This record gives sequence, structure tokens and C-alpha cells, in this order.
Amino acid sequence: MENAKPRIGLTMGDPAGIGPEVTLKALADDGVRDAARVVVYGDYDHLTSVRDRLGLGVGLRRITALDEAAYGDAVDVVDFDNVGTFEYGDLRAANGRVSLAYVDRSLDHAIDGRLDGLCNAPIHKEAINLAGSEYAGHTAMMADRTDTERYTALLTDGEINVTHVSLHIPLSEAVERITTENVLDTLRTTHEALPEVGVEDPSLGVVGVNPHAGDGGVIGSLDDEAVAPAVERARDEGIDAQGPFPPDSAFNRALDDHYDCMVAMYHDQGHIPLFVNSHVDGGGVGATVLILGFPFVRATTLHGTAYDIAGEGIAAPDSMITGITLAADAVRQRA
Repeated sequence: MENAKPRIGLTMGDPAGIGPEVTLKALADDGVRDAARVVVYGDYDHLTSVRDRLGLGVGLRRITALDEAAYGDAVDVVDFDNVGTFEYGDLRAANGRVSLAYVDRSLDHAIDGRLDGLCNAPIHKEAINLAGSEYAGHTAMMADRTDTERYTALLTDGEINVTHVSLHIPLSEAVERITTENVLDTLRTTHEALPEVGVEDPSLGVVGVNPHAGDGGVIGSLDDEAVAPAVERARDEGIDAQGPFPPDSAFNRALDDHYDCMVAMYHDQGHIPLFVNSHVDGGGVGATVLILGFPFVRATTLHGTAYDIAGEGIAAPDSMITGITLAADAVRQRA
């Protein structure tokens, strides 16, 4: 890649949500254009309509194939021309189909090396389910397409980093996945991949499962029987890991700079602290998600489609901006 800026593909997300809006607002940010060469996968007419309605000074250039990308002052848009009549906040299979089409094409280009990384605006899980997808989101689909077995989601707001043993599964199933091997795999993946975000030889704090991390077995045995042995085995392998810590106070240790990354046992345990710590006025969030373990760099927004505010022009682009710049930085770290 020499000194060229990384090539980052952006997908505009569900057209009935805030994805197109936050994508355009991110493209208006000087830091994004300084960090990467970007190309958008989406519907050109829809994006220009949103841009004009919001009065955003973002030049867009319609292309039909990635080979036509010029990466100039105007942002190239690989135009799918697939958004028909729609209403903001409308949950429809059609919206799920078009948002999956953007992800699928961009994924082809990341796999074949024509893009250095991806940053995805939000899709709606129920909409893609209505469209026939078997997946609960982008990540599992990308893992299958790339034959990636070991990966984890890193959430970061620049102050707190957290990875997860499991993501988009019911809580009952998430608890079943808390085994020594699964926790150990997450610790290994976190340790191996954190250098992508500039964290060498990371110190990992491991969050317990039960209140008070089980209180020595008084409030459940899973921490002692599954999590603690994983931490011990990780330390035997040279990984700087400690825990399990009581979940209610564990993230204070990250805020006090005791650990480079916290390892959470399930989705909400890791997401809630990041949503609170990176809250943006108006209900937005500044944190973003980087998937560690894929053969290419992949980021996505921490928030969803926000159907309730879609079309109002008030969506905060902070998570999308952070995602693009973080993806570009991660590409450079890999080089």
C-alpha cells in the first residue's frame, strides 16, 4: 500500500434508517477524508436526496463498478439503483434486501483485496430476516464467507476497549457458551489482534458472569468452574489476563487505566458501559465496533438503524466517523 491512504468501503445501511444520513455526515468530516480513500456502496439517488435535504456539502459521483473509482474530491458511489418508494422507519423486507446487497458486494471486494477495509452503516436485523437472511447481522455472514472461526468484536471509544465471548444470541444461549475453551479463545484472539489498534502486549481484565463474580460459588459456580480456569490457562500461555472481576465494578478498572481491554462474557455486559461512557448529546454514541480476527479490517457503528428518528436530520455521525478512522488506522497497523 506504500504511502497511499487505505481504501475503505462504506455501506449505507438500511435506507429507511439513519445509515445514509450518518454516512453522508461522516463524509463531510475532514478527518475522515484525511484518513482514508472512501467509496460508498448504496443507492446514488437516495444518497443525493438525503444530502440535498440536509444541506450537506458532500460531492457524490455515480459509478457502476469499483474499477471506476477515482477517489477524488467527489465521493464515489457504487450505485445499486435499488431503493424504490419507501418511508423512514418502515420495517420492510425490501429494505433488508437492499442493505444486504451493499454488504455482499463490498465483502466480495474486501475478500479479493480491492478494498483494505470496510465500515458498515447499520442494517435492521428484523428487516434482513424478512428478506430471507439466516443471519442476525453483518458479522456472522462475513465470518462464514471468510471461513473465520475465531473472531471477536472490539468496542472502543478511545477510553474503554472491550471484547466479547458472544454477541447476537439470546442470553440463555450466551450463558451456555461461557465455557473455558470459549473464554480462552476470546482471550487469545483479543491478545493477538489488539495490536491492530495500536495496543501491543495488552493487559486484559476479564469480567465475571454472576453478581460479584459468583462470590466464591455462593452466587453460582460458572465463574470458578469456567472463567477462572480460562484466565489461568491464558496466563500460562504468556497472556497478561486477570479476573474474573465482579461485573458491576469491572469497568471502573478500565477507566482507571488498569487494563488495556476488558473481556465481557456477553453482548449487553460489554455494550452498556460503552454506550454510557461515549454518550453523545441527542441520544447518539461515539463508540464504534472493530471485528478482530477477520482477514480484512472491518468496522461498524455501535448504534442501530434508529427508525424512531430516521428522516429528522438529527442523527449523530460520531460512531461512523470513529469507525472509518479506526478502520484506516487498523489497516496501517497491519501493513
